[in-house]
Amino acid sequence: MRRAISSVVQFIRSEHLLQRGLVCALLGFAVTPTGIVVADPPQGSIVGWGSHVFAVDLTGPFTQVAAGLNHSLGLKADGSIVAWGDNYYGQTNVPAPNAGFVSVAAGGNHSAFPSGGHSLGLMADGSIIEWGDNSYFQLNVPLPNSGFVAIAAGGIHSLGLRSDGSIEAWGCAPPDGNFGQCNVPLPNSGFIAVAAGDRHSLGLKADGSVVAWGWNVYGQTNVPAPNDGFVAVAAGGWHSLGLKADGSIVAWGENFYGEINVPAPNTGFVSVAAGFYHNLGLKADGSIVAWGDNQYGQTNVPGSNMGFVGVAGGEFHSVGLKGDGSIVVWGATYDGQTNGPDPNTGFVRIDTTGAGLYPAGSHTLGLKADGSIVEWGDSYNSHTGVPAPNADFIAIAAGGYDSLGLKSDGSIVAWGCGSPYDYGQCNVPAPNTGFVGIAAGHLYSLGLKADGSIVAWGDNSYGQTDIPAPNTGFIAIDAHWLHSLGLKADGSVVAWGCSGYNQDYGQCNVPAPNTGFVAVAAGALHSLGLKADGSIVAWGYNYYGQTNVPLSNEGFVGIAAGLRHSLGLKADGYIVAWGGSGLGEAEVPEPNAGFVAVAAGAYQSLGIRGTGATGACCDTYGIDRGCRDGVLEINCSQAEQTWMENAVCADIPCACIPNCNGATCGDDGCGGSCGMCDDGNACNGVETCGPSHTCLAGTPLNCYGNVACTVDACVDPQGMCTHTPNNAACSDGNACNGAEICDPNAGCRSGQPLNCDDGLFCNGVETCDAQVGCVAGIRPCGANNEHCNEAARQCVPNAIPAVSQWGLAVLVLLMLNGAKLAFRRRAESLR
Repeated sequence: MRRAISSVVQFIRSEHLLQRGLVCALLGFAVTPTGIVVADPPQGSIVGWGSHVFAVDLTGPFTQVAAGLNHSLGLKADGSIVAWGDNYYGQTNVPAPNAGFVSVAAGGNHSAFPSGGHSLGLMADGSIIEWGDNSYFQLNVPLPNSGFVAIAAGGIHSLGLRSDGSIEAWGCAPPDGNFGQCNVPLPNSGFIAVAAGDRHSLGLKADGSVVAWGWNVYGQTNVPAPNDGFVAVAAGGWHSLGLKADGSIVAWGENFYGEINVPAPNTGFVSVAAGFYHNLGLKADGSIVAWGDNQYGQTNVPGSNMGFVGVAGGEFHSVGLKGDGSIVVWGATYDGQTNGPDPNTGFVRIDTTGAGLYPAGSHTLGLKADGSIVEWGDSYNSHTGVPAPNADFIAIAAGGYDSLGLKSDGSIVAWGCGSPYDYGQCNVPAPNTGFVGIAAGHLYSLGLKADGSIVAWGDNSYGQTDIPAPNTGFIAIDAHWLHSLGLKADGSVVAWGCSGYNQDYGQCNVPAPNTGFVAVAAGALHSLGLKADGSIVAWGYNYYGQTNVPLSNEGFVGIAAGLRHSLGLKADGYIVAWGGSGLGEAEVPEPNAGFVAVAAGAYQSLGIRGTGATGACCDTYGIDRGCRDGVLEINCSQAEQTWMENAVCADIPCACIPNCNGATCGDDGCGGSCGMCDDGNACNGVETCGPSHTCLAGTPLNCYGNVACTVDACVDPQGMCTHTPNNAACSDGNACNGAEICDPNAGCRSGQPLNCDDGLFCNGVETCDAQVGCVAGIRPCGANNEHCNEAARQCVPNAIPAVSQWGLAVLVLLMLNGAKLAFRRRAESLR
């Protein structure tokens, strides 16, 4: 193969094309989508946007996660939402301003009445923001849009819990969307949580019972007895889950994949989530238990299964939230719902289905520096599944219903041509040797030979495999829907395949002067050509503006054409996009920098963001720009030196100039840092560097325990939580029931009631006053000349006191004198 490459380079040299920088254009994969791959190309991660959003920044901290049909949501601590995955209905396009959210929910349905997915966000003011598919009015929040405290998104309907404990349900448009999932049973009150399944709904009451309604073919609304003690609910495709207060999970409904078979031991769970056919349970120790359908690995929790605080389940993927605010995603990758291929590193080339007019057939190929191919997307007709051995590849091409890989020995491997779309596009003609380039169209394929000829095979309904004569001198090729482009060594472009009814939109009419081209890209009904001076020429169908190259049209080193949009890669790694952008395919995500390759699909765009230089080529300002062939190297050719004005390539690495541009943190461009964010104090969390290179506050350490009477605090710098008992918080002010105390483990404990009575009879029964405590009792004796006998515990009369002899004599004398006096007075009265 290296001889083949040398022969092509020698051929180009013979045509005096080095002076025009064409070698750089041909050898750089960022320049020519199907050109030759050279050693040590720049490597990086893939970023996708448009109908499939992935490789978004998941730098936390996050506080909540949600998973829909094929998309995912993450709620940040600052109240903003990050969304990724399938975006055909705009379900990952969070409306502006993206702020003030306190909860998220994601839905979608893949069954007989499909919904592309929708998203809900609950605002701090109690209103709901919604975006995505609205085919069944699942985005039409009932008025008044206020007072909501919880949300849930189902297959084709949505639920909102109001602060008064009632549930609002919407999105069940008749006839095919109404399965009763919006008919909340009476009484519609006392609810504290909601969950939405494919076509059924669940509500958790304050008394711990579950109410279920909607489609019940698999028993998903038949809550098992005893219907009490529930603290959380989750609804899957056609099954339901309930978490009990004792930490066990109850599951009911459809069981095709064992989704209601909770693994033993069924204890210690603190949270549950349901995917379409699988489930996730979060244990108190921070580990996740997953069961049910696992065809995409959605139940294989990656890495160290610990430290999780939240879970969410989509159709075929899962999302976990860690205690440090980071997100872990696993399972299906075909729509980017797991945020891209894992690991998303080491890619040198990328190609995605450009020939398919509908995103349902989209698939993507990524070539790694080790020569292996990673693929994801729709596996219809088996156009994913690289034949073994998956090694030694140097180029890739993704067609409408096939995939191609070019080996370093010059042979082509083709796969994915299943019935009924097998038009022979996978049947590489013999001899399958000597190829240096490949391209894949809708139902046909192209191969570029080292001798400059093109081999074509597959469908030829529109002449797309009829190579115009003379079939010589070609150095690059590309193909899309039904037309093909070939770049000649003399810098001219040849186009064919535009014949037939309603196929000729001018995409085969190369504008004059047809000279000076260094790269070509074929769109569905339009074409692009890159000139040696860095400008782009576009022609063909322009209904969406896909041929209106934006100003300034200069400095481009790469091009890509999709269904209705176009991409241009600048020498400084910036991507320019124009044309149709109904799904955001022409809206390059920030940061729009550091890209080394681009690809355009039907409704999506992709780029490889480079990882940095190993050598250097410098401009006159001493800034590392990378050699124009896409290879960051030390030794630069004359063509690379003269690629753009004032470019100077040295044989030694140029000095890297740190540049923070006012940033307070992050990479300074030279492998150093513009500043550190974390202050070393664990109590206020780990401060991180945000995407705008400014420090973001960390999530404070949660030291609040389950005991309300303790004074909870965090001690820096080690972040030690303390829980000091506060007895005053337990006191009820009643002196009679004793002093209540705070137990730091169990909370308030009752005091020992006062026993005021001393048990003595004679001093009465002592009693307790709530304000002052014990008070004296009332003595039982003392009246009617009586006294208290403690031994007998009763009152007794007082005894007659003893009289002495002298006292008795005196008493007798007094009595005699009294009688004498009385007799005398009686006698006097008779006179």
